[in-house]
Amino acid sequence: MGTGAEQNTRAGRFITFEGIDGAGKSTQIAAVVDRLRQRGLEVVQSREPGGTPLAEKLRELVLHEAMNLETEALLMFAARREHLAVVIEPALARDAWVVCDRFSDATYAYQVGGRGLDAAQFRLLEQWVHPHLQPDLTFLFDVEPAIAAQRIAQGRADTDRFEREQRDFFERVRAAYLARAQESGGRIAVIDAGRAPDVVTADVLATLGRLP
Repeated sequence: MGTGAEQNTRAGRFITFEGIDGAGKSTQIAAVVDRLRQRGLEVVQSREPGGTPLAEKLRELVLHEAMNLETEALLMFAARREHLAVVIEPALARDAWVVCDRFSDATYAYQVGGRGLDAAQFRLLEQWVHPHLQPDLTFLFDVEPAIAAQRIAQGRADTDRFEREQRDFFERVRAAYLARAQESGGRIAVIDAGRAPDVVTADVLATLGRLP
């Protein structure tokens, strides 16, 4: 989570959504944004990689161009630094709520867990790019890779190079996500995303309601 000083002084919150491709994040993001806006809050909705014109260009490279693993990780964090500077930090400074599809937990899961990036390299980049900021709450939508793959196949024809990875890749990503959740001190709420969407939404909104 953010530092104790930050949480005591700012009214806005930083909420992120994580999970393997096909976990069903989009539906739940919409539900949370709607609930927060019903409460009269300013909500900034964004995504990673992306969120700014420059970061969106980096997103296209990351998702569609083959590259070295370290290059991939550096581009992820370059897009994140731009996103933080232009969107996330200014929004939190004015007490808005930021709802973001993926953040550094995704880089840990996909690049460290999935691709084998050295965890020490990840930690170095994370500490450099956002040393004093973590999400206040992260929803991790956990689902069997086989179910996620079916959803992707049914949902769209065009897939990026991550979505085209093999089942064992997503097994590693899922395991890394769950390990990260265990180490998060309660910041990451693991949600069973194999259930019906309305049941998942009820769980998500109940968890959101417990956020200080």
